[in-house]
Amino acid sequence: MKQNILDLTKKELENEVKPSFRANQIYQWIYQKYANSFEDMLNLPKNLRAELAEKYTLSPISLVKEEQSKDGSKKYLFALKDNLTIETVLLPMKLEELDEEGKRVHHARYTICVSSQVGCKIGCAFCLTGKSGFVRNLGAGEIVAQVLFLKKINNIDAQRRVNIVYMGMGEPLDNLQNVVKAVGIFADIDGLSISPRRQTISTSGLSPQIVKLGKMDIGALLAISLHAIDDETRVKLMPINKAYNIKSIIDAVKTFPIDMRKRVLFEYLIIKDINDSIQSAKKLVKLLSGIKAKVNLIYFNSHVGSDFQRPSERDVTAFADFLNSHGLLCTIRQSKGLDISAACGQLKQRLKNELA
Repeated sequence: MKQNILDLTKKELENEVKPSFRANQIYQWIYQKYANSFEDMLNLPKNLRAELAEKYTLSPISLVKEEQSKDGSKKYLFALKDNLTIETVLLPMKLEELDEEGKRVHHARYTICVSSQVGCKIGCAFCLTGKSGFVRNLGAGEIVAQVLFLKKINNIDAQRRVNIVYMGMGEPLDNLQNVVKAVGIFADIDGLSISPRRQTISTSGLSPQIVKLGKMDIGALLAISLHAIDDETRVKLMPINKAYNIKSIIDAVKTFPIDMRKRVLFEYLIIKDINDSIQSAKKLVKLLSGIKAKVNLIYFNSHVGSDFQRPSERDVTAFADFLNSHGLLCTIRQSKGLDISAACGQLKQRLKNELA
């Protein structure tokens, strides 16, 4: 099988092609000019183009299915070379604005949610991805390919930056080496040039890996999928809490290097009658005391077969108001893609059911 050229950092590519300046040209063709084949790379010698085509592939993923929400969100199901599938989501954060003459005033802004594994080992009670079990890690190039594909297919100019969140299928810190490598490939100035500060790595709370990532100090932002304020509740939602309890997570977060202008993001999935009370909000304020934190409240996204229910808007708003009034910065994530297979694993599972 051909090697995925997207797996290679520019430094690695410099060791593969000579003279080494050709690596810069190849990177620019792939990430800035969106070349679809090595034959398109016209400033490379013909023999080098032929060698590259024989050894490497430019397309480690292929589109299986796309869904678009009325709010503009798009969800993609991709097939890998071994026919396994993963999901990627494009979230429009701000629409393009034009003046009366049709001249662009503001560019559209996007966040891309990427997968890091096929399946997941964590087994969260509210998540569909883990129900299909863990299959394998994605290579760095398979992670990179998701962003590159979405930028191409949505005509997002190479110079337009996007935000990347490692919050799709899988546990990013369980695939730490490849995720960190992808962060670096995204950031390369001859590539997509997406700063690590625009990249957020989300984890269910693998405490030792949080510490390890912090010591690497790669500049990416950290998000913790917390979802509960006591171990008893969290174990029911996230079995991983048996191995890494809330205290170990908080201790690990306190060692993580934080940019002066940034905060650690704590994701809190609100589930009706489970963790949506003001009493839970009070405990959350106490738990995060002393941490430069931001809480992102997320409505539970209902799906067939789930035992959990979506909370009321009133309860979520009251929860957020309590946190903000007690000095803990809090936002409510506006639900997107409710009319499509929005939550991780839903599109994959629905297509599987349709084919059964």
